[in-house]
Amino acid sequence: MTVKKIKSVCVYCGSRMGNKPAYEELATEVGKLLASNDMTLVYGAGSIGLMGVVARAAKDAGAPVIGIIPEHLDAIEITQEGLEELHVTDDMHERKKMMFDRSDAFIVLPGGLGTLDETMEMLTWAQLSLHKKPIILLNYKEFWSPLVGLLKHITDDGFASEEHTDLLTIVESAEQAFEHLTS
Repeated sequence: MTVKKIKSVCVYCGSRMGNKPAYEELATEVGKLLASNDMTLVYGAGSIGLMGVVARAAKDAGAPVIGIIPEHLDAIEITQEGLEELHVTDDMHERKKMMFDRSDAFIVLPGGLGTLDETMEMLTWAQLSLHKKPIILLNYKEFWSPLVGLLKHITDDGFASEEHTDLLTIVESAEQAFEHLTS
């Protein structure tokens, strides 16, 4: 079986900065690692929060950046300037589908409800065998540990199979995420 080289990565993360400076440092590191691994960033097109940080870091380091944003968020999230490509969609469903179609893998950084929604959708699609793209949960400083515990609880109580736990790769650092994507 031939393993497809990862050329584009969708990064799900907060449209807010969070309350720990380390989150901004993480987003910056992920952006730089995308560029140094010759990968394109696919993301939600905003210039604010961790989204903006990862996009600017990737762009500044030389990575192509593709932003995809629905019309109703375009004004709210202040679309990032200077993107390689910008797509404005009619709605969130079209945005998520386009982000999926343009990506070979997913990395999840700290974020809020939108980040959680996007992550769970990709995980569900993988469970339903709609894709086999890597989904990497960056559990930086244990941000996602409550979710990891919930997923274990769901499996332990028989609402998901043990095999489904392998659909989500959990790492603790940006370096580990990219080691997984490039191995």
